[in-house]
Amino acid sequence: MTDQVFIEGLECQAVIGVFEWEKQIRQKLVIDLIMGWDNRRAAEGDDYAHALCYDTVSKAVTALVEGHSHELVETVAEKIAALLLADFSVPWARVRVAKPGAVANAANVGVSIERMA
Repeated sequence: MTDQVFIEGLECQAVIGVFEWEKQIRQKLVIDLIMGWDNRRAAEGDDYAHALCYDTVSKAVTALVEGHSHELVETVAEKIAALLLADFSVPWARVRVAKPGAVANAANVGVSIERMA
């Protein structure tokens, strides 16, 4: 299957980091998702019931990221991938988690992972 559904630039305010001062504040994470999804059934019938809902996915990911503290962006990425595979039944997902401003002389840092069901 080559169909993909994507969400780019999903901004979340998270308690993220290994330093004590980071555990006392919220920092911006920017998340990009690419998910495998067979869009043919939704397209053939112009039927929302068979589409992967961007809004529902975005809300679930935001709740996960903002609802728990994490030390590592790697952990956040793995938890997001697990959520997408389990709760939304996507066959695979590519998750990119960026932590802008984490390194003073870099525009962005983070991780990108791909997981399959």
